[in-house]
Amino acid sequence: MSSARLVLSLIAFGGWGNALTHPALAVGAPQQAAQQSSATRLVGSIAAIDGKTITVKPDSGAPTTVTVSDTARILQTAPGAKTLADATPIQLTDLAVGDRVLMAIRPAADGSASTATTIIAVKQAAIAQEQKAEQTDWQRRGVGGIVKTVDAATGTVTIAAGSRVLTVHASPKTIVRRYDPESIKFSDAKPSTLAQIQPGDQLQARGDRSADGSEVTAEEIVTGSFRNIAGTVTSADAAANSVTVTDLATKKAVVVHITPNSQLHKLPATMAQMLAARFKNPGSGRAEGAPQQAASAPNPSENGQAGQHPSGGGGMRSGDLSQFLQHTPALQLSELHKGDAVMIVATQGTPDAVTAVTLLAGVEPILTASPSASQNMFSASWNLGGGGTAGEGTQ
Repeated sequence: MSSARLVLSLIAFGGWGNALTHPALAVGAPQQAAQQSSATRLVGSIAAIDGKTITVKPDSGAPTTVTVSDTARILQTAPGAKTLADATPIQLTDLAVGDRVLMAIRPAADGSASTATTIIAVKQAAIAQEQKAEQTDWQRRGVGGIVKTVDAATGTVTIAAGSRVLTVHASPKTIVRRYDPESIKFSDAKPSTLAQIQPGDQLQARGDRSADGSEVTAEEIVTGSFRNIAGTVTSADAAANSVTVTDLATKKAVVVHITPNSQLHKLPATMAQMLAARFKNPGSGRAEGAPQQAASAPNPSENGQAGQHPSGGGGMRSGDLSQFLQHTPALQLSELHKGDAVMIVATQGTPDAVTAVTLLAGVEPILTASPSASQNMFSASWNLGGGGTAGEGTQ
């Protein structure tokens, strides 16, 4: 068995709590291959430990309880590791609730708990440290906006960030992900290509900028097709976690579902008036709808993500209101009333039903000043991770 070679390919974090996503398990030695031939893979976070019994909560689906074999191989690796070259052997007692694990498990013939034969772990503290560093980098080197043009052949995407147009350059090494059209969780984002990006999509990119800030050489790109809705509340149902809104653009009713990942905020009246004034007089040299860094906001919660994920680190300067919104009061669904004006970023959903990513109330002065304010304000402020907390299938 000493000659057996176990290779585990770990997809790099991409940050935001997305460790160990889509790992591939390959076994080299015939002897070990025979032992693992009937094994299946389990990826998730440890929810409970009781002696040799571990309960794992997968990224999707119900928790699974397994029994750790007496001969199980248990290794600890670092977040983002792509091989096990630097992994270190640990004991079962070194594992803790919250750690991310990949397990090779063998189902029991009698229907009892499966047996774990291999466990690869990433410690929760290491994940948090990695996320913090990545969140900081997204804030420092991130940009975001609405896609204008895409040239997959040259690896070039142009985006509108408020009134500015930025050029994003991608290379074969650039990591590209795309959100599931029905999900606001970063953990549901899938590897993608530039060819899948369409004009009108929302895009966040992280990388080095040119001296004048108009170009970005991207290390990572995340895109999604989300809806911007400006409208008035028809009814709010706290029990059903939904609010019905009349879309000002279509004049039709849209049911907006609220999840634990949705972010609800309300603009203070003075802030709404300030933004409205700037929409009426956008010639200040800043991106339209992007007030001066009124928020020298620290780390926004969505960057701690599904928080989640990075938002464009350009903050208010590039039209990204993510940080700005984090410093507005949180809103409870029960506080919404018929006739309230709201601006919403949501999944594409269906014409009459969506899931909210961000809902902003207290926006009557803004919509009066500019009916297109919703598109301008939210052009780069969509929440990549869906408003959760760090490590929540984030960023």
